[in-house]
This record gives sequence, structure tokens and C-alpha cells, in this order.
Amino acid sequence: MIIYNSLDNSTKQNLKEQIINCAFAIGGKNHFLSLIEEIREERIHPLLSKDASFRFSHGLVKWGKVIFKDKVDLLVTITKDRENNKNLMLKKGDKNYKTIMNFLRTLGPITFEVQPKNKKDGDGFNLKAFDIVDENTSHLNFMFDVVFFLPLYIVKKLFKETINNT
Repeated sequence: MIIYNSLDNSTKQNLKEQIINCAFAIGGKNHFLSLIEEIREERIHPLLSKDASFRFSHGLVKWGKVIFKDKVDLLVTITKDRENNKNLMLKKGDKNYKTIMNFLRTLGPITFEVQPKNKKDGDGFNLKAFDIVDENTSHLNFMFDVVFFLPLYIVKKLFKETINNT
């Protein structure tokens, strides 16, 4: 999970811009926050959907294939236990190396499409679960983390806070 107070101002500003751009792509801040709230309210995590989609009051999130419980559980564990921007790739020989590599191969190619219900609200946006830097480095994508896992109060804080780049 992101430790918001430990981020520098330029990182906070960059993250804020990403969130604002995605919010306006689906109709604005309120539509974006309602998406996040509705995902958090679900008893069963939306990524476990049998039809690889999640409907929210202002649109639809869909992805290419069904994700099984073991992968979602691992993703939840990663988001809770990780430090800021921690590399997900493990060294060969690590006891969880094979599990993590299978996990990255499964979720890596999936594109998540967020579309507003009304086309007048925007064009929507796409996101990936991971940012692959090179063959030995992969990070959880910030916007994927925001949409599916980051606590709502941090997202609201990013929207509200005035960031001074001094």
C-alpha cells in the first residue's frame, strides 16, 4: 500500500494528474469516486467476476479473461505487504519465485477497460495491472492500485491536496 506521507511532492503531483485524467475520462471526480466506492463495497472482490466485468452506477469495467481466487488473493497480499513501488519480480531460487512468475504471466497481458455509461461523459481509460520495466523489474501499476485496492481516503487526499513543487 502506498504510504502517502512518505512521497515527495513531484511524485504526489504526478499521481494526482494521473487520477484527474482518469476521472475526467469517465465523467469527472464524482463518477471516479463512485467507481472506487462501489468496488470497495463489494463483498466478493470484483476481480473474481465470472464474466470478467464489473458494472458500477456510471459505467463498466471489463477485462479479457476470468481471474481465479488464488491470483486475486496473491494480489491482495502484494498490495498490503508492499512498500512504495516495490519490485514484484523475485530472484531465481526464491521459494515463491514460480508462484509470482505464474501470477505475473497470468495478469500481465490483461487490459482493464473502464468505460462510462454515457459516451458524453468521456472516452474511458485502459489500464494494466503491472508496469514492466525490464525482464527483472515489474511494479504494480498505480492506477490499477487506485481503482481496485488503494483506500478511498488516500484517493480523496490526492484529489484535494494542493501540492507545492518547491
